[in-house]
Amino acid sequence: MYRPKISLVWQIVIGLVAGIAVGYLLNIYPEHSQWFVSQVFKPAGDIFIKLMKMIVIPVVFSCLVVGIAGHADSKAVGRMGVKTIVYFLCVTTTAIIIGLVVGNIVQPGAGADMSAMVRHQVNVATPASGGHGVGQVILNIIPDNIVAAMAKGDLLPVIFFAVMFGIGISSLASEKKASVVNFFSAVADGMFKVTAMIMAYSPIGIFGMIAVTVTDFGVVSLLPLVKLIATTYITALLFVIIVFGLIARLVGINIFTVIRFIKDELILAFSSASSTSVLPQLIQKTERFGVDKTVSGFVIPTGYSFNLDGASLFLGIGTLFIAQIYGIHLSLADQMMLVVTMVVTSKGAAGVPGFMFVILSATLSSAGIPLEGIAFIAGVYRLMDMPNTALNVLGNTLAPIVIAKWENKFSEPRYRQTLQQLG
Repeated sequence: MYRPKISLVWQIVIGLVAGIAVGYLLNIYPEHSQWFVSQVFKPAGDIFIKLMKMIVIPVVFSCLVVGIAGHADSKAVGRMGVKTIVYFLCVTTTAIIIGLVVGNIVQPGAGADMSAMVRHQVNVATPASGGHGVGQVILNIIPDNIVAAMAKGDLLPVIFFAVMFGIGISSLASEKKASVVNFFSAVADGMFKVTAMIMAYSPIGIFGMIAVTVTDFGVVSLLPLVKLIATTYITALLFVIIVFGLIARLVGINIFTVIRFIKDELILAFSSASSTSVLPQLIQKTERFGVDKTVSGFVIPTGYSFNLDGASLFLGIGTLFIAQIYGIHLSLADQMMLVVTMVVTSKGAAGVPGFMFVILSATLSSAGIPLEGIAFIAGVYRLMDMPNTALNVLGNTLAPIVIAKWENKFSEPRYRQTLQQLG
């Protein structure tokens, strides 16, 4: 008897809706909610996140080594690296500025009732001076122990070592180089197979994570923050249509074509609020879209630390929200300094667990805004992190397409084939 197969994206959607429904019921009837959250839902979600984190480093390292050692010389890598960093800086700075502009116009924190919002206490320490300066960011990129960096999941040091290792391999005799490239190519292919296995579990993980979130704070506690949440979602949508749309048009791509092509990854990233969960798939899909392996294997992992467009967008909105709660007016000069601070701190803290709160701490401290203001949004930040994460994923899909176009490493035949498949 024929049974229609439910696609993965619909399985994820079903898991998301079911998690919301179960979480809502447990929030209304909390008698047994603590046991379900601690023993069932949270472990189910944590298993998925840990499985995805488990494969990120081997995927990134193997793809970078293959891309650099097998397809590029050191000059090409250096040129591409400079273009990539400049592009990332321009886009994330634009996101920060737009976030500040929206925060000034909408004023999401004006008239908010502080007493109704504090549900979670967050311990925030004043960031050490110079801890996120340009020099410190550069220093942190270079690992003193690559094995330790891999064990901690620090992407930037791993990327730095992989680039140097790939360049070193590319200078070997052709026979030796081929054997190393073939080995890491096989590792990458094997890790993509592991990724497919893990993705089969993703609907259960999504169900657990969203159930925990809805059980935790329910619907009533969101009311004082509705304006901030709505502002975050609408601004993210406008950023996609206007900024990403313009960038895509400049390189001859329709942004909605990109969105349709990675819709599964966007839904998964949105549901899990974790961009890590789709990194391997983005590398594979951008190659199918027409991007050369050299570009996708380098730009996407680097973007996970340097190109956090959604986080940058929220940084401006969130900072002004907290300032407005306390009735603190920030002049134009103050906000211009905030842009500089946010650009540097967002690169220095990227990849750190809870990095948004680290960045906010540094930003609030530099502006003289009480750090305790972070507690007002901590409890429901996940709801705002969901669109921000999807925006990060879309930005890190568009970036390698742009760089590939600039480097003349974009395959038009593969792109046309993709368009035909999308219909």
